[in-house]
Amino acid sequence: MDADLVALAEAYGVATWYEDWHRERRDVSAESVIGVLGLLGVDASTPASVAGALAAVQRARREHRLPGTVVVRHGTARELPAPGRIVQEDGTTRDVTGIPDDLPLGWHRLTVEDRAVTLVVVPAELPEPPTTWGWMLQLYALHSAASWGMGDLGDLREFIGQGQDAGMILLNPLHAITPTLPVPSSPYSPSSRRFANPLYLRVSDTAEYRRADPPLRAQVDALRPGPTADGLIDYSAVWQAKRAALELLWPLAGQRDPDADPGLTDFATFCALAEVHGANWQQWPAQLRRPDSDAVRAARERLGDRIGFHIWLQHLLDEQLDAANEAARAAGMPLGVVHDLAVGIDPSGADGWLLQDVLAEGVHAGAPPDAFNQLGQDWGLAAWRPDQLIETGYAAYRDMLRRIFRHAGGLRVDHVAGLWRLWWVPPGMGPVDGTYVHYDPEAMLGILALEAQRHGAVVIGEDLGTVQPAVTAGLERMNMLGSAVLWFTRDYDDPDEGYLPSAKYPRNALASISTHDLPTAAGFLRGEQVRVRAELGQLAGPVEEERKRADADRAQLLTLLADENLIEPGADTEHVVVAMHEFLARTPCRLVTASLYDVLLETDQPNLPGTTDEYPNWRMPLRTSLEQIGDQELVRRVAAVLNGRKSAAMPNGRTSAAVPNGRKSAAVPNGRTSAAGPDA
Repeated sequence: MDADLVALAEAYGVATWYEDWHRERRDVSAESVIGVLGLLGVDASTPASVAGALAAVQRARREHRLPGTVVVRHGTARELPAPGRIVQEDGTTRDVTGIPDDLPLGWHRLTVEDRAVTLVVVPAELPEPPTTWGWMLQLYALHSAASWGMGDLGDLREFIGQGQDAGMILLNPLHAITPTLPVPSSPYSPSSRRFANPLYLRVSDTAEYRRADPPLRAQVDALRPGPTADGLIDYSAVWQAKRAALELLWPLAGQRDPDADPGLTDFATFCALAEVHGANWQQWPAQLRRPDSDAVRAARERLGDRIGFHIWLQHLLDEQLDAANEAARAAGMPLGVVHDLAVGIDPSGADGWLLQDVLAEGVHAGAPPDAFNQLGQDWGLAAWRPDQLIETGYAAYRDMLRRIFRHAGGLRVDHVAGLWRLWWVPPGMGPVDGTYVHYDPEAMLGILALEAQRHGAVVIGEDLGTVQPAVTAGLERMNMLGSAVLWFTRDYDDPDEGYLPSAKYPRNALASISTHDLPTAAGFLRGEQVRVRAELGQLAGPVEEERKRADADRAQLLTLLADENLIEPGADTEHVVVAMHEFLARTPCRLVTASLYDVLLETDQPNLPGTTDEYPNWRMPLRTSLEQIGDQELVRRVAAVLNGRKSAAMPNGRTSAAVPNGRKSAAVPNGRTSAAGPDA
């Protein structure tokens, strides 16, 4: 590749090569680099345009131009190219010759030589998280006598009340859908990460339902959907029923001021327009494709009632999320409800429309080729433009985090390595033709820490896959937690890939047996992951080899549990599952989670990566009802084990991950897998 093109790409954070899962160098094609630079507003189509763009970069460096956002750690000073003025978040004004080290945490404005930029002072690290345990819960999979076809926020509140003294509840993403039909099932391809999904509303918990007269209540109750023929969750049927019920109650709702929260009004405007023109805004009439257009302003007048309806739905969600958090506080949970942040959004949805100026047009986030997906992966998700985030003061990123943290005692960040870099697949190209685009981790991680600290929340990074050392070090430095999954926490320097003993687990981590994309405990012990993938044609090699590998993994795990005196030879499934949790309870990890799928001996994993319609991803309810869960002996036994963890036995301070080069490749949502190399 031409040296000037390489220099230009590096200036804009576009990788011209990377290490694959074998740690071998892979060069990116010039075509891919030129395409990605074009999406960043940089013309690199000819040698002359490359030279001109590179000269502009070099000129800006010589002139010491301030970027649109300056991020400094709390207690750190920084030089400025000239004297300036800082307007602090509280309105205090200071004339400065450099950024002082006594600025408070927060969002400030810095002006130097008539250039005003955003100045963010972020924490050096977060406070140490508590040592506790909790449940991993796919909320949609709960079902009770009161829920309508899927788990809802009323079920969450009731589950918290019977939570067996757990200290946290880790949920699947509750991000917003586009309120049209059909409703997609994956919680990891949302319409918006800034707002919540109205399918999780408990209709009978609204003030409007309680105020309704008996005939109206009877009308609402009659809309409750019955069981589906296949026993799976039908999200479209649930939304049709709840939407009809909420529309009956809507006349009883009080007026909402559309100017009180402009961001919410914008989202509600998208919802109202989608009901008229379809879910994909890119196929709307051209005059409606910009949220700031005259046509959209006129549509707001026409659709005022529907906009008000969708604003009301979000207020109801706020109320019911608040009620769940209040239940967690009343139960004495040190963390309470922990939410999950999807790695991206559906580009055709609400955030794709509203935030299009800070998203890369046409790009899909994904992953490079790896051992599991040799053609790479296209996740179909939109990606932030790092240059536009900087120029806009990271306002969209900040707003997203603030809205989530309002209802979260903690946040799990899916594919946390994406705060450092993301694999971009340019329009018209396949995932093998993508490349990495780098973000500023000081900003991405620092702003995440700032908003988390302001809300008293912990941060958990999903760092499965062989992540770059910078990711592990960055999480460690910020006192954020990584992920330690039993199936993958091994000694990879050992040719037999033996599981690590409990004492060697990392301190700053959330430990679990599995994830939503991996076999359940009972499924693993039965080799269910091999059987199902073989039936669906998902195996990369002969079924005999896969079965042999699964048998070896199971034997190694049983040996580990026996070596720690947790099981006797010939132990049955229930005893082994309890022993797995006893093993996790022994680790020094700050957080330990148990999954209902494991303690209820479910064999079907919620999501099978690499499949769409072949497997009922995200649509399988638990076989045990909410009313019955607390009475299950295995639930009580596992809760007793985890309640027996002694905080005093945990080592003080922090330790780095015990697994060299991160953690083994793990499947992630919607058929995605983390790259099994440094590029996850």
